[in-house]
Parts: sequence; structure tokens; C-alpha cells
Amino acid sequence: MKALVISGGGSKGAFAGGIAEYLVKDCGNNYDILVGCSTGSLLLPHLATGKVDKIKKIYTSVTQKDIFSISPFRINKTLKGYDTSINHFNTLRTFLKGCPTFGESENLRRLIRNSISRDDFEMIRELKRNVIFTVSNLTEQTVEYIHSSNCDYEDFCNWAWASTNFVPFMSVFEKNGCQYADGGFGSHIPIYCALENNACQVDVIILENEHPIRKQPLGRNAFSLLLKTFRFMATQISIKDVMIGKLMGINRRIDIRIYYTPRQLTDNSLIFDPELMSQWWEEGYQYAKTTGPICYCHQPV
Repeated sequence: MKALVISGGGSKGAFAGGIAEYLVKDCGNNYDILVGCSTGSLLLPHLATGKVDKIKKIYTSVTQKDIFSISPFRINKTLKGYDTSINHFNTLRTFLKGCPTFGESENLRRLIRNSISRDDFEMIRELKRNVIFTVSNLTEQTVEYIHSSNCDYEDFCNWAWASTNFVPFMSVFEKNGCQYADGGFGSHIPIYCALENNACQVDVIILENEHPIRKQPLGRNAFSLLLKTFRFMATQISIKDVMIGKLMGINRRIDIRIYYTPRQLTDNSLIFDPELMSQWWEEGYQYAKTTGPICYCHQPV
């Protein structure tokens, strides 16, 4: 069985979309298993049904207002990029509402519901695609993998949303007495899950450079420092995920093909700029078309 794995990465998911467009439309890959974390989870339902143009339109037009119902930060565009700082008024609003997070992402939940129809969900089942969302169970301190075959339509949309919620800046999803958030807090690149579900060939899209820049600019405010801390954690988790995937691939003689980003796309993947994301989508497509993956191929005995 063929599997597609897409890591987390917020707005950088547009780059993954470009790579996926090449793999699905140009190469004609039909994936039996699709595993995603965070932004990867948003791409998968549409890739599973072959509706690449639909998700491309979403990723190249989405804005901050489509994601955040209450944004926890201010964004100022400069000649060098973006400056971000905490939106104290909005964080006070969430505090007064009794929210456990600094911001809320109910607009994203609405976007997911509007973009994934019941017919799309039924098509995934008819095509026998196994779409798997990675979520972090903060209450039980575990990583969980939610299979489309075990969901109804409402749960499917909610779990896709839960997988993307980068707390404490976005909402937390509560279900069955537990709180759930972005799967990247526990498994940023869920290769392990694909292999455990009997994949024999795996395409992996990692939304980081293979050799990331080690020295980052100094954090100038609490928000930027917190983001850098989470980025550091994600990098360490990613290293672990890839190492486990490679070792399992060698042990089981499974072909793993990894696509990295050729450069650092952004310092803040919670900024959603339609112009930039359109560029990243096209860049991802051209990169996959002209460069190809890093392959770990193992011939059967």
C-alpha cells in the first residue's frame, strides 16, 4: 500500500500542497493511507478524493480572519517581512471569556466544515482511503491517530480541526473529558503511523529544510520568544520522527521518499498571507517536478 505523510507547518502547508499536486495529478499516485499533522491534516481529505484544485484555491486565498475568530497577536508588514507582537486587548478578551488559550480559531473550524462536504467524506469511504489525523491528547499526555473509518462526518471535521490547533494561540478541542490540540506537540512527522498501518511505500513531505538554520534571531517580545521555543521543540521531535521512520524502513525493507523545503520559508507559520502562500504552492510544485525526493529505498530479499 502507498502512503502519503505530511508534517505540520501552518501556512507552509501551501508548499506541501504544491508538492502533493505534482504527486497526485502529474505522477498519478493514488494513496491508500494518508497521514497528516496540523496543516497536513487540512490537505489530506481533498488529496484523498483527488480534489487538488479545490484545496489549492483555499490555501492560496486564506487570510488571518479565515483562521482566527480572536487573534492573539498583531502583525505589521515591513520591508524585511513581518513583525509580530501580542494583542493585549484580544488576550484580555479571552481571559474575560474564561478561555484556556490566548486566541480562538473557531473561524478555521467553520472553514473546514464549509470546505469538506458530506459527499467528500462519503467519497473517502467509497474509495477506501484511510485518512488519519494526528492529535495530542493533553489530558492523558498521549498522541492519538484518528482514522476516517472510525468517524462520522461531524467527528471527522472536528478532529481535522483539533489536529491543527496550535495552543495556546488557537482553540483547544474538548471531547470525552479530554482536551486535544495540534498533533505536532507529540508527532510532527507521523511516518511511524503510516508504517504501522502496513504501508510498503511512503512519500513524506516535511515542511522544514533538511539542514535548518541553527542560529535564530533574538526574540524581542514574549510572543516571538514563545514561538521560537515551540519551533525548537518541533525540530527536536521532527529529528526523532525521521530517525524512527528510517530505522523502521530499513528493518522492514520499505521505500521511503522524503521531500524537504529547499529553504526556510518563514519565521512565523501562523501568518497567513495569500500572496506568499500562492508563491509557496507554485514553488513546491516546481521543486517536486524538477528536484525529486531524498530516497531511502530497500529492495526486498
